[in-house]
Amino acid sequence: MQLFIDLLLTIATTIWDVLPIAIIIFGFQFLVLRKPVANLRKIITGFLLVLLGLGFFLEGLEAALFPLGKLMAQQLTDPAFIAAGSSTGIIEWWDYQWVYLFALAIGFSTTIAEPSLLAVAIKANQVSAGSIGVWGLRIAVAIGVAIGIALGVFRIVTGTPLYWYIITGYVFVVIQTLYAPRMIIALAYDSGGVTTSTVTVPLVAALGLGLSSTVPGRNPLLDGFGLIAFASLFPIMSVMAYAQLSEWQAKRSKQPPN
Repeated sequence: MQLFIDLLLTIATTIWDVLPIAIIIFGFQFLVLRKPVANLRKIITGFLLVLLGLGFFLEGLEAALFPLGKLMAQQLTDPAFIAAGSSTGIIEWWDYQWVYLFALAIGFSTTIAEPSLLAVAIKANQVSAGSIGVWGLRIAVAIGVAIGIALGVFRIVTGTPLYWYIITGYVFVVIQTLYAPRMIIALAYDSGGVTTSTVTVPLVAALGLGLSSTVPGRNPLLDGFGLIAFASLFPIMSVMAYAQLSEWQAKRSKQPPN
């Protein structure tokens, strides 16, 4: 019963949040453009489905994904579990190998499941007349997110400053931008944004907060946040690297054999 009440409250909050969007869209349609809305019944039905979907999704985040991400972080960083794999009995950063592996896996899998990335990949495939593969782009972005989150977890475990990684990463991005194919640059930068959406953010945020709460000497407020920045930065590099490798392979295939 409590879950049903929470769901109704979440849907009501979602309606209140989405209402300004509907007012702006229909306001411009009727007051500025002064034209009727085509397929109005279908559009209203779509809005209702969006509201219900968002309500169920947000309630699912609170009921499952957030607690699950925090629970996994607590279990993987349990001193008893970590010490069992340590040969010296003293916990060092390399003893958290299962945490790094989990971060890689969860970063890759959540990105593959990200609806916004799928939408961008489909549009990129259509606009490029098939030269940009849907799965190729999704896997390239997922690899970047996986590496970024694993590196972000390493930062939490070691307690190193966040800006070291972010500044170094953007230096690499600028250098890559100078040499990457021009047609992929804008898409690569957008790919960094679509990864921080409905599926990835809740689990990544829960993982970061869970780690910083259980790793000795870490502060959830100072160390728990920042993983999402890694998830936004590293896909830019991985997508441009994917394009550069594809371009190099295409040039190599055109060269006549010796």
